[in-house]
Order: sequence, then structure tokens, then C-alpha cells
Amino acid sequence: MVQYKSVVHSKLPKVGDTIFSKMSNLAASENALNLSQGFPDFDCSPQLIELVGQAMRNGHNQYAPMAGLLSLREMIADKTFELYQREYNPETEITITAGATQAIFTAIAATVSENDEVILFTPAYDCYEPAIELVGGKPVYVQLKEPDYTINWEEVKKVINQRTKMIIINSPHNPTGTTLSKEDLAELDKLTAQSDMLVLSDEVYEHIIFDGEGHHSAASFPKLAERSFIISSFGKTYHTTGWKVGYCLAPENLTKEFRKTHQYNVFCVNTPIQHAYAEFLKDKSEYSQLGTFYQEKRDFFINLLKDSRFKLQKTKGTYFQLLNYEAISDEADVDFAIRLTKAHKVAAIPVSVFYNSNIDHKVLRFCFAKQNQTLEEAAEILCKL
Repeated sequence: MVQYKSVVHSKLPKVGDTIFSKMSNLAASENALNLSQGFPDFDCSPQLIELVGQAMRNGHNQYAPMAGLLSLREMIADKTFELYQREYNPETEITITAGATQAIFTAIAATVSENDEVILFTPAYDCYEPAIELVGGKPVYVQLKEPDYTINWEEVKKVINQRTKMIIINSPHNPTGTTLSKEDLAELDKLTAQSDMLVLSDEVYEHIIFDGEGHHSAASFPKLAERSFIISSFGKTYHTTGWKVGYCLAPENLTKEFRKTHQYNVFCVNTPIQHAYAEFLKDKSEYSQLGTFYQEKRDFFINLLKDSRFKLQKTKGTYFQLLNYEAISDEADVDFAIRLTKAHKVAAIPVSVFYNSNIDHKVLRFCFAKQNQTLEEAAEILCKL
């Protein structure tokens, strides 16, 4: 009897496990300090944990509304208006999502069609490109300018055409830790004003900005906000990355399309955790002081590295610090990252993987959302290289 095997033609033939999975798995197998994947090695607020338990004990254990708890959306609306002076209707313009990655995928899937072009700035976080390709879109790449990883808006203008459907921005930026200025957002506002282009603004690190600078959100620009999906994350803000809850802000017409896809993607999000966040958001200090908290960790980490052979520029936001190792090795960054993990027991992320082409500036990304003891142990090893 002839047996037939189903043949699957992959829609993402170039994609395997993410670099984050690879390096975290390698760190675990080598018993190395994991400064690769972006998550804290310390716990979240005990009060927040208690609020989740309280919600469970109060019987909030069934499906939440598809768009999310209204009480949570109302708190997000209030917070957004206070920070960025933009009013979002919590009933029709805010959607709770199963993390920021799901929100990003849903925004792309809901609006990008076959052969539409989407502009990405490289090095780019790795979830954008696969989502675009899955829906038949075409990523168009604009490289950020070193050493400050800034946008050359004249280069952006050159790649825009009638097929350009969306521009994706990310500030504070993963993996580089740079931020977009008010002038950058004004350029984007002007660039998109006379078009049908959409903007996807990934702002998950909005509260982690340093040195007295503020976050410039797409929500602060009225015309830009009218064409933007703005994505944020409770995981980054409250040290709860494993809970996977985020949200999407968008005008009603865009939210309507977003929710059409959202309801068949995850339908709704963890109910007791939404109740907990809705209550926890009442304490503004928990997010307003986050930048100070992580700036202390950034400064602690880089001060420990002042006598090392690594070259660095202080990160402006996020909890990532780039380190250039040119003075230590001429290895490719992937090879150096693997050797650093295996031989020296410190795991980091090679930045070349965030480019669409073979670009390697001998730079690794280190996560400093760690206990000071973890950072001390890692820095002691790095200073010996």
C-alpha cells in the first residue's frame, strides 16, 4: 500500500527559532549568566501578584470581553491623555492584547495586503518582517545611521511609492536603545500627511527613557495619531513579561479592522490579570519612576565596565546596552556571542541578526534588567576579556 506524506510549503522558509530562544537555551545548557533575552531576573510587585490572586478568588476566571475589560481600557485612556494629551475612546479605540507581539501581528494582518510594501528601519526587532511576509506583504528596509542609529528621512522619502502601505517605527528602540526625537516624529507626520500610509508605532518601552528626556509618542501628534496603531506592553512596565498582556491604541476606523482579526486570533486576554492591572494603574508612581529605576541599573552596569576593552555609548532608553567588541576580537558577532556564552558563561544577543543583509559591526546587545549581583558577576567576566 502506497503511503503519502503531506507536503508543506513553508510560508516562512528562512525562519527558525528566534535568536532569543537560541541564546537563552544556550545560556541554560551552559549555566551562563543570561543577559541575552530581555526579561528581568527579579520579581514584580508583591501587591500586583496579590491583586491577581484576589481577582481569581473573586471569581474573575472566565472569558473577558473581546476588546478587554472596560475598566482597564478606561485607565489606559486616562493615562494616555495625561501623558500625551490625546483622547482615546476606551470603548472603540483601545484593545487589550495577548502581549505586544500579538498586537503588532494583528495590526499588520488586519491592514497589509498582498504586494503592499511596509517600511522597516534596521536593525529591526525580529517580529515585524515575518508578520509582513505571512500576509503577502513586502518589507522595504531603511538602515539606521551609525554610530547613533538615527533615521535619514531623505532616504525614507526615496523608498516611498504608491504601494507603500505602512511604516513601522520603534521608540525607544530595540535593539539599539536609541529614541526618536520630537523632530523625527514631526518628519514622519509631514511625510505621511498627504498619503494613505499607516503607521505602526511600537512603544513598549515608553516608560524606560533616561537622562531627563521624555517619550515622544505618535499619540502626541494629532494627524499622525489618526493613521497610527500605537502598541504598548504591561510586561515591560511592570516586570511581568511572562504574563503577556499589552494593548493597542488606534482611531475607531482602524480599531474596527484590528478587532476583526483580533477576535479570531486570541479572542480575549487573561481576565484576572486585566483586573489586577486596572487596579495597579491607579498608582502612577509605578510607571512614572520606571526610567529612574532602570537608569540606575544602566549606570551601575556601564560603570562596572569602564575598565573593560568594550566600547559603548550610553543607551537612551529600553533596558539594553550595546557593547562594541572590536578591540577584543575580529570574530563575527554570532560566533563571538556563542563563544562568550560557552567559554566565559555570559550570554548576549548579536546585533547582526536584526539586519536584513550581511551587516556586522561587532556589536552585542546586553540586557541590564537584572539584579545588581547578576550585573556584577557578568561585568567581572567581561572586564577580563
